[in-house]
Amino acid sequence: MPPALALRRTTAPTARPRPAAKSQFESPHRPALAMRASSVEEAGALLARSDSGGGRCRRSASPRPGTLRRQSSSFREDVGRAASETYLVSRLTFTLLQCLGIGYRWMSQLLALTIYAILLMPGFIQVGYYYFFSSQVRRSIVYGDQPRNRLDLYIPEDNSRPCPVVAFVTGGAWIIGYKAWGALLGRRLAERGIIVACIDYRNFPQGTIGDMVSDASQGISFVCNNIAGFGGDPNQIYLMGQSAGAHIAACALMEQAVKESGGHPVSWSVTQIKAYFGLSGGYNIHSLVDHFHERGLHRSLFLSQTFVDVLQQAGAQAKLLLYEGKTHTDIFLQDPLRGGRDPLVEDVLSIIHADDAIAQQKVALAPTPRRLVFEWQLKLARQISPF
Repeated sequence: MPPALALRRTTAPTARPRPAAKSQFESPHRPALAMRASSVEEAGALLARSDSGGGRCRRSASPRPGTLRRQSSSFREDVGRAASETYLVSRLTFTLLQCLGIGYRWMSQLLALTIYAILLMPGFIQVGYYYFFSSQVRRSIVYGDQPRNRLDLYIPEDNSRPCPVVAFVTGGAWIIGYKAWGALLGRRLAERGIIVACIDYRNFPQGTIGDMVSDASQGISFVCNNIAGFGGDPNQIYLMGQSAGAHIAACALMEQAVKESGGHPVSWSVTQIKAYFGLSGGYNIHSLVDHFHERGLHRSLFLSQTFVDVLQQAGAQAKLLLYEGKTHTDIFLQDPLRGGRDPLVEDVLSIIHADDAIAQQKVALAPTPRRLVFEWQLKLARQISPF
């Protein structure tokens, strides 16, 4: 039973943290949580240590105003970009496998992942249709100068008043992360009156951990400084990450706090983030060195109680939530595909809408999400899942 955790905080490490909304998350054989911005060593040729230059988000490096206002690209451009990025992700994956050596374990995991994706494909197709054709989705908004510096926005239909905002960093084992992975979560939260910004970032070996943290920080900066133009409430911004994205987002958050405490110039502040949600994240990165080549992402990476204890000792408000019997992807994929009201979304809503009676009423009256995949497919996918 993997734990899930969420933590919240709004001040730099040297300052007395201000109470923030609670956050909760679940995770199966691995917990969800938020993590410190400690240095990260390379796992062989896989992960590079975060350097002091990682995560820079100075105003001088901000994109030009003209690019910031770009709303969305045409369907043809989106398809072309998606095709090129799919090719890039595939090429990087095979490059990684060449570095690690393609042994029996990796081949069996790759086969399991393929079968897992096929079983859930009916749901993925429906979510993909929503992603490309819904008028509520703003795709590939530029937030920086790097090719992967883009984000997608999921806008609620009713945005007559400023909406709460979730800046979301997707997972992908630091190698296959992509902003479209957050389409299902974006859809579910947008249906409940929340704007979701799914931030893309460079993957290994295209970039190091420092590059990933830098990209995420720039994406968060864009959200903090520009979301009002899309109907978002700049006073209600939440940060969320899943799996590798939880690690990257937590590093960006902690690094930003260190910069602020040192008096360095910044383009966004940790005090602008009301709470951080870490879902099924990996934080004990040093364990990766000993276990990656043998077992993939070892289970010990996701034991988050220690991280929560450290945060609480430092004065942060942190809470660990364990979802009994859930796997690494259940609450993020299988549960939303099942339809109905899934635990993760309900827990997030209870935090974000805690002080908004009107929003709570709208959520209560909102249609129940429909099922996208048959139950037998979900159960079989759960048994085969390599995660």
